[in-house]
Amino acid sequence: MRVTEKCDVYSFGVVALEVLMGKHPGELLFSLPSSLATDTDLFLKDVLDQRLPPPTGKLAEEVVFVVRVALACTRATPESRPTMRFVAQELSARTQAYLAEPLGMITINKLTGLQK
Repeated sequence: MRVTEKCDVYSFGVVALEVLMGKHPGELLFSLPSSLATDTDLFLKDVLDQRLPPPTGKLAEEVVFVVRVALACTRATPESRPTMRFVAQELSARTQAYLAEPLGMITINKLTGLQK
């Protein structure tokens, strides 16, 4: 494997998910393709660190935003990952201001854009 900027992007996504999950996201990342194929889906609330109370309000919006960016960073094909410049711009200029549905209803596949 050739080391490129996309490797750093992937690593950033892994670290961001690890912070939010309270553990390494390897199992989650491994299960994403199979969850789409089998029509099973994980709820975001179930993968967040269970030692902490569920985020609400503005914090919930921020968590959803960061998870969406982190999942984009960990896409299987390096070419489909964003650049770190894009990630930095998204995080610093965050324009998303609301949740389209309650946190308990948001699924990982919705955040990856892979939901059927």
